[in-house]
Amino acid sequence: MDKVSESAKQDLKEGLKLYNTENNVGLKNAWNIIQAEMHCCGVTDYRDWYPVLGDNVVPDRCCMEHSQDCGRNSNNTNLVWKTGCYEKVMTWFEDNKHIPGAVGMCVLIIQILGMAFSMTLFQQIHRTGKKYDA
Repeated sequence: MDKVSESAKQDLKEGLKLYNTENNVGLKNAWNIIQAEMHCCGVTDYRDWYPVLGDNVVPDRCCMEHSQDCGRNSNNTNLVWKTGCYEKVMTWFEDNKHIPGAVGMCVLIIQILGMAFSMTLFQQIHRTGKKYDA
């Protein structure tokens, strides 16, 4: 599992490079929302942004108190979230793993009911002897 985790972190860090590119507004918004809501910054920590945005620069959503251009000088590490988002998201999934399970079970039940109703319909049509002409 550790190899998968490291590979995921590396892919996310590669994805950071697309943050300020054109036609990637959705990616930028996703990072901003995750960082603001989960109180985190970067993949492993706030320094992940330095190769992307420049030395000592992080997105404004990494700031503990969001304001315009607050991420321009992240030398003062007391103003930005230090924890990486990968850790926070994995913790969230661990705490909420019952939700995807419940959704999966609901889909499974709907699928089984659909098959049962289609079999019943098939039997009814077959008993009456009616044929469907296309």
